[in-house]
Amino acid sequence: MKGGVFSILKARFLLNDDAVKNWRFIVFIILLAIIMIANTQRYEQKVFEIAKLNNEVKELRSEFVDRRSELMKLKMESTISDKMLEKQIFPSTVPPVKIEIKKEEEKSFFKRIWQ
Repeated sequence: MKGGVFSILKARFLLNDDAVKNWRFIVFIILLAIIMIANTQRYEQKVFEIAKLNNEVKELRSEFVDRRSELMKLKMESTISDKMLEKQIFPSTVPPVKIEIKKEEEKSFFKRIWQ
């Protein structure tokens, strides 16, 4: 046991006659470690990119909600009437009237237009 540990510490397994096999195995292990480190790096970059995009989506969603509430406020009749009063445009006192065209009148109306 003592001799085995000392031979490993002195790296005799790299200098023996069958050291080529050991060197190949060590190079293989090093390549696997490099590939594993590269994959971990790519994974972490993607995680950071996803977190960044999630934050951007949250910001855009909150901006959308703000804009929508602002639009709702601008579309209110009171806001529009206030803006129109500034330009000296007043609301109508006469209510709107619905115009109804009967079928026969409609046909004759369209005939007159096309002729």
